[in-house]
Amino acid sequence: MPELPEVETIARTLGAEATGREILRVEVRDPVALFPDPAGFQALVTGRRIESVGRRAKLLLLDLSPLGGDGGARIAVHLRMTGRVFVLAPGMETDRTRAVLHLSGGQRLAFADLRRFGSMHAFPVGGSADIASWPFYASLGPEPLTMAADEFRARLGQGRARVKALLLDQSVVAGIGNIYADEALFRAGIRPDTSAGQIPPDKRDALFTAIQAVLTQAIAENGSSIRDYRDAHGHAGAFQNHFRAYGRGGQACLACGETMCVMRVAGRTSTYCPRCQPAPKN
Repeated sequence: MPELPEVETIARTLGAEATGREILRVEVRDPVALFPDPAGFQALVTGRRIESVGRRAKLLLLDLSPLGGDGGARIAVHLRMTGRVFVLAPGMETDRTRAVLHLSGGQRLAFADLRRFGSMHAFPVGGSADIASWPFYASLGPEPLTMAADEFRARLGQGRARVKALLLDQSVVAGIGNIYADEALFRAGIRPDTSAGQIPPDKRDALFTAIQAVLTQAIAENGSSIRDYRDAHGHAGAFQNHFRAYGRGGQACLACGETMCVMRVAGRTSTYCPRCQPAPKN
């Protein structure tokens, strides 16, 4: 599933191509992909200019210009596991395309999704139907690259919830998934099943620093390409070449040589080093 660095990379590469272009029409290839429904989506976005492309958590956001005196509109793309948004070159087609935005200047933006879990949502800006009224959006926690360290320490709490589960909980902190949780926990020396109440203040600070460092490096490397992820130009990321934990179960730890172990936390496979990330003392 694309996480914060992958969606950020898509937003940056897509913004360079799409900003300033008008949405001339929406080609619907899979009606269930568009919300509130295909007709409502088309009516809300057609004729508007893309003013900017950004991100919130793992959502790709396209901000659209006002039309007819309204406050504008916004498209939110939830990529889920296999969703992709990319520029279609002239004459190019692709499998599993669910919708195509035809833009001025002959540009086409495709939303493709192999497993069909992803979706595209259109919202007016302002009023009761604004994106803030979407329960999923409203539930998102703070952004890890802009939140303060003291807020992060507080949001972990002092309870029995396991730290890996807390990092995956988008209402606690937004944008982190399985890959970057494993990588940050390894760098901070914290085992994934450690309860929040067992993490002292210095370790919380180490984890916060590790999260920001891992995400920043991953963005610089254009994300991680394991299977499906590509940026808006179809290019793969490179951060997978720097994994220290994720997917390395059974291999030697790059820091100490110990064999990496695997456990399940919050339903997800979690990889850790038993020496570098020891079990916490009660």
